[in-house]
Amino acid sequence: MSDVVLHNTLTREAEPIQPVKGKTIGMYCCGPTVYAQAHIGNFRTFLSQDVMRRALQVAGYKVLHVRNLTDVDDKTIQRSREEGKSLAEVTEHWTRVFREDCQRFNMLSPQIEPKATEHIQEQIDMMSALLEKGFAYATEDGSVYFKVSSFDEYGKLSRLKERELTTTVADNSPNDSDEYERDSMADFVMWKSRKPDDGDVYWDSPWGEGRPGWHLECSAMAMKYLGKNLDIHSGGEDLIFPHHENEIAQSECSCDTAFFRYWIHCAHLLVEGGKMSKSLNNFYTLADIEAKGFPPVTLRYALTAGAYRQTINFTLDSLHAAQSALSRLKKFSDEILEASGLKRSALLKAIEKGQRFDDPWGAFEMGWKELSDDLNIPSALGAIFTVLKRLKPAELDEAEAVVVAVAFHKLIFSLGYDLDQVVVEKPKVDIPDAIQALAQQRWDAKQSKDWDTADRLRQELQEQGWKALDSKDGFELEPI
Repeated sequence: MSDVVLHNTLTREAEPIQPVKGKTIGMYCCGPTVYAQAHIGNFRTFLSQDVMRRALQVAGYKVLHVRNLTDVDDKTIQRSREEGKSLAEVTEHWTRVFREDCQRFNMLSPQIEPKATEHIQEQIDMMSALLEKGFAYATEDGSVYFKVSSFDEYGKLSRLKERELTTTVADNSPNDSDEYERDSMADFVMWKSRKPDDGDVYWDSPWGEGRPGWHLECSAMAMKYLGKNLDIHSGGEDLIFPHHENEIAQSECSCDTAFFRYWIHCAHLLVEGGKMSKSLNNFYTLADIEAKGFPPVTLRYALTAGAYRQTINFTLDSLHAAQSALSRLKKFSDEILEASGLKRSALLKAIEKGQRFDDPWGAFEMGWKELSDDLNIPSALGAIFTVLKRLKPAELDEAEAVVVAVAFHKLIFSLGYDLDQVVVEKPKVDIPDAIQALAQQRWDAKQSKDWDTADRLRQELQEQGWKALDSKDGFELEPI
């Protein structure tokens, strides 16, 4: 096994990832709220997590990937009311859309994808434990809150004290929203008493009818499927506070042990230099990008080619650059596979299943070194393209080509590029005006059924090093 180093938000240091126990790395990712189609900002995080998982697998680890679905909160309930549909109808539809988008992006499916509504009892059990230990309290209306002042380490992830944020902890402070936008150390809601706007979305509990709060859902599902004292928890940087901070507090107080060792966060995405917004006409989903003629792999490249911990600016022009880069990768892949006799799909499947391959030449050693160093994808791609400039597959014998093909495709698998979606761009060739005119004369003669003239001009083009490729509507010229 080789080390994969990631930046841990909890310690503010880059650390080699090692499983807390056993040989499997548990990886919990905050998934989507399924009330609408996920946008490209959401997928910037999900795709970075996909690369993280792939890199860990290529490094030799088994990864147990859990990604939750938030299928009950203010947004999902509001959408169901607006559409006059049940909560389940709304969330199941958008769950299908999300999974289809993930598949088109060539993302590895999590082994476990739990829904919040299917784990109500686990959440009630966690609250009961917190109430018994004095870390939580129930209010008269049947809501349950976590008492922030009871957890001395509150703020250790977000460094609230270092930012000198001061608030008053109010034992009965109201919090009727799942949005949690205020930057506060006030007590947070774990169980929300039933309100008229909730309609028929409620469950029975020891404190009355209600529904869980957003933070509680993730804690209960993470510990159900991964246990206690866990490995990796990941999400967007906007979740550091309060969501992940609150997860730590309620989880560690309920089970008397550390929650996750590594907290990995992805930076925001700007679009055309600003925050993505429908009012600014810069709000995109995968479907929007596909409608513009770009395949999912092109968008995947554009969203992941920057360092995951740095804000990147997405533009439509970046898609053209991504297409050009992918075309070079596909061309090399095709050439090295032809020289090696290997098949792309079979090779990638073997890599995914964990088959170990040696790279005695170290052909792409620098690319892997950069990728495993905090997923430095820009430097990894730079290292790959440097090799592509000097390495010619046609000059290798079959045994050499096999070694290179395996090393190259280990990186392609780690980056998650589905090269079968890529159309290789033909290199631009400057065509002399005289050659273009000669070819046009030939085409005109052919259209007039003057076959003798057309054949003579075709021969003249060949003698000057060009051939015409005819189609129904015209022709293209290629150097011979």
